[in-house]
Amino acid sequence: MIPQRIGLLGLRARPSRNLAPLRQSRSALRAYTATGQRFQDVFHAQATNPDASAILSTLKTAPRVAQTLTEKIVQRYSLGLGKGKFVKSGDYVTLSPHRCMTHDNSWPVALKFMSIGASKIHDPQQIVMTLDHDVQNKSETNLKKYRQIEEFAKKQGVDFYPAGRGIGHQIMVEEGYAWPGTMTVASDSHSNMYGGVGCLGTAMVRTDAASIWATGKTWWQIPPIAKVTLTGILPKGVTGKDVIVALCGLFNNDEVLNHAIEFVGSEQTMRTLPIDDRLAIANMTTEWGALTGLFPIDSMLQAWLRSKATTSALFDGPEKSRFTHNTIDDLVANQLSADKGASYAKSLYLNLSTLSPYVSGPNSVKVATPLRDLEPQNIKLNKAYLVSCTNSRASDLAAAAKVFKDASKSGTPSKIADGVEFYIAAASIPEQEAAEDAGDWQTLLDAGAKPLPAGCGPCIGLGTGLLEPGEVGISASNRNFKGRMGSPDAKAYLASPEVVAASALSGKISGPGWYEKPVGVEKVVLGEGTGIADEDRTMSVIDALDKLIADADSVVEKAETSLFGGQESAEDAGNEQLTDILPGFPEKVEGEIVFCDADNINTDGIYPGKYTYQDGVSVEKMAEVCMENYDKSFGSIAREGDILVSGFNFGCGSSREQAATAILAKKIPLVVSGSFGNIFSRNSINNALMGVEVPRLVQRLRETFSSTAVSSQGDVKEPQLNKENLDSALPSAQAVPAEEKVLTRRTGWKFVWDVRRSKVIVTEGEGGPTWSQKVGELPPNVQEIIARGGLEKWVKAEIGDSS
Repeated sequence: MIPQRIGLLGLRARPSRNLAPLRQSRSALRAYTATGQRFQDVFHAQATNPDASAILSTLKTAPRVAQTLTEKIVQRYSLGLGKGKFVKSGDYVTLSPHRCMTHDNSWPVALKFMSIGASKIHDPQQIVMTLDHDVQNKSETNLKKYRQIEEFAKKQGVDFYPAGRGIGHQIMVEEGYAWPGTMTVASDSHSNMYGGVGCLGTAMVRTDAASIWATGKTWWQIPPIAKVTLTGILPKGVTGKDVIVALCGLFNNDEVLNHAIEFVGSEQTMRTLPIDDRLAIANMTTEWGALTGLFPIDSMLQAWLRSKATTSALFDGPEKSRFTHNTIDDLVANQLSADKGASYAKSLYLNLSTLSPYVSGPNSVKVATPLRDLEPQNIKLNKAYLVSCTNSRASDLAAAAKVFKDASKSGTPSKIADGVEFYIAAASIPEQEAAEDAGDWQTLLDAGAKPLPAGCGPCIGLGTGLLEPGEVGISASNRNFKGRMGSPDAKAYLASPEVVAASALSGKISGPGWYEKPVGVEKVVLGEGTGIADEDRTMSVIDALDKLIADADSVVEKAETSLFGGQESAEDAGNEQLTDILPGFPEKVEGEIVFCDADNINTDGIYPGKYTYQDGVSVEKMAEVCMENYDKSFGSIAREGDILVSGFNFGCGSSREQAATAILAKKIPLVVSGSFGNIFSRNSINNALMGVEVPRLVQRLRETFSSTAVSSQGDVKEPQLNKENLDSALPSAQAVPAEEKVLTRRTGWKFVWDVRRSKVIVTEGEGGPTWSQKVGELPPNVQEIIARGGLEKWVKAEIGDSS
């Protein structure tokens, strides 16, 4: 029998210490619908019984618009909403998050903050600063930066955690900053982790952080929302890490790219996922391509919170802790959950009962292989790592220690294999102390593990123990693309703490033998839908009806295009809703299309990394090198006033803002793509570069000019010096068409974006057909940021207005 990992709920013996293209969403109800669907929530007898009726009358009435859990949380933290407005996916909102965390990048954020004329943080209680990334670096330059951050935090009166205290994301959870039902952001891409405790966590770039410091608010567009239903129960020997490694590798066609994820499941299913496992899953939804990874506020979470409140009351006193039974009572009384009938962009499911231990890689989270298939290959290892905010909590350290304890019991020396280096670092000091109290930390040290400070370290490619050329490593961390943990000529795998420890013990990729295969399970069961037959059958009927209606709409649209040249009828034009245009913002943007025919053009392709960390690069130089890593001839082909059109996921990769400002330096006012990388999209608006997604245009350009076949997609590599860009996101491999050799092409096509009518108009060359398409509205709050020249100038204006 395999014991539970650190108790039923992952409880601690000691408290935390306060140390200084799947299915799209179903269409809306159409005009011919007489009445909306009604759901009977209570029986007639309940409604008419006086006692039951009195209880029911105290409950909040259902909103007019069904909302997801994500939308409900965003609703709470949105400012300036109109009366009766219910936010939904796709909306731009002005957001005042519950908390905002910055780490080693706090000083660059502070410089931005001061450069826009701010001197005092708007709400010091909203801000948390931690030092966690480069904690092994004892150079005077780094120590000076750390001193500057600490002094700035003290002066501003914000909560500060020094180097060695722990990884920022772990601190946010264990200290109660990331609170269930709230929205908390951080200038780091693994902010998704907060979703493990029912807190909507997402990444912000440095300019956003500076805006929040100065004004308490920034902007956000609510992403499309995907529902991931978990069914079954997790077998013995399978962990939350195996769940997310499998999701990343088995749903590996960007199904949830730039989506917000909501994990759902029955109470029985969810009780097999302790909070530590949920944190690991939510953390790595970043690698899956998502912007958030949100678990429900359920009984499992409430029990975890109660245990934190009890231990805090015993050891710290309620006045020193954010975990109190009163705050939990309030959370339960006002508990948020998704409404019946809430609309999701996609629905996926995974049957946990069919999972076995999985390993990710090498060098890609999109490759996931069952451990049983890798073990016979005898893949030799040089290094193993139990580090990072993903899997280095006390429960993870206990699981790793158990591997060595079991080996000792069986007579096998409980030492790591010859030629293998095994590095360990706790997620935080409280987690390390819990492991020390249990004897697990010492067990790992006795086995030959090398301890590192509580911090990011090797996970981000900083400090001791990085992979050398030709080496093979296995890690319990979150990213394994080339160069992330050292040399790009090394191979990196990801796995659970148990598998990492067993591999360090044997010297090759292997497991501890804890997995117990359920009877009758031969393959992983997963797919589209909920995985619940009756629900999927009902959804299939609705979706089939929607498809028939959509097909009919398409036939009508094609007929209208054939008869009327794609022009809107006078009746349609008269009924259309117009967007208010603010002073200083253009009603129309137009120009000739220059087409860069590739998907996944990352920010290093747009603005080379070798210039990113050079100070004082002139606007002229930025224009000259714009897109040179993608196509050196771009500079001579593209002209001032052109409309740049590219494929899908344009601007993925690191969060360098120069990817947007270089395009502006080239005097290109608008970028059009099939889709944008989320951080590039944020940086564009923050720096007054306009962008619009028109997948149909990309399709038409490819049909006219090029082949859609992909020649190759090389391994994803960490751009040189990218580790300095500490809030970077996962880059993607650039995919270039196989037959078409022209990387940048002048098309002769004309593009017009009618902002007032939320419509684009495309003329396919001189004398060619003209067609139009509705696009998303650009609301006044976003127009205002662009019209003022970007977020920094908007903040300056806000500061000026309030002074």
